[in-house]
Amino acid sequence: MGNTGLYLALGVATVLFLVPFYLIVRNALSTDADITGESWRFFPTDLQWGNVKELFDDPSVPFAKALWNSTVVAVLHTLGTLLVCSLAGYGLARIPYAHANKVLYAVLFTLMVPAAVTFVPSYVLVSSLGWVSSLRGLIIPGLFSGFTAFLFRQYFLGFPKELEEAARVDGLGYWGAYWRVVVPNSLNFFAAISVITFISGWNAFLWPLVIGQDQSSWTVQVALSSYMTAQTINIHLIFMATAVSILPLVLVFVFLQRWLVQGVAQTGIKG
Repeated sequence: MGNTGLYLALGVATVLFLVPFYLIVRNALSTDADITGESWRFFPTDLQWGNVKELFDDPSVPFAKALWNSTVVAVLHTLGTLLVCSLAGYGLARIPYAHANKVLYAVLFTLMVPAAVTFVPSYVLVSSLGWVSSLRGLIIPGLFSGFTAFLFRQYFLGFPKELEEAARVDGLGYWGAYWRVVVPNSLNFFAAISVITFISGWNAFLWPLVIGQDQSSWTVQVALSSYMTAQTINIHLIFMATAVSILPLVLVFVFLQRWLVQGVAQTGIKG
């Protein structure tokens, strides 16, 4: 009886989880009249596959360009964050130096500061470098994540020191041990951080909105917001753009979910 109740609860939770995705797909293939009409159908009688063409052919919103920009930003943001934050986390966990605890406290302090507070100084810095409306301005400021560096530190604290000591016996320094021993044996955790970072980079809205001052530098999230203006709301295009924009996230999660679960399971909060 207990298992039956559990399965029933899981089934209800699954249905509730899938309802938003159903609504996105249903409305993406409908007209505005079907979406806002008084009568409701589970699917419209005439599926509007032409909405896909309308989305990419719309001259007022360069959605294809925005999709490409989001892909570049998310991929480079992920790779850069893995490199920068894993090195920072490894240094905090393994390399002894004066004032190491103070550096750790400084990293933890950044976690308490709301991101919006740093937008003005970050924008002033990016503007002075001439990176406004450029991919550099979208990518580089987000590479230095105190939270991700802290996660790497916690993971590396639990990494077997014996493997690194054996590497040093073979003549490797900190960099050699990190690159040849630690990274190859931590791929599950790197994959987990990759998924989280990719999703974060893909879904970012406020910073791309501030930096992307012309359409050539828009990301998907900024392009989505442009379909809702004071003059008009293209409801079917909003849903179609949403459906297209979540496909990369679904693919990334499907292919990396095993490593995501294993990587998160391997992470502990160690002092």
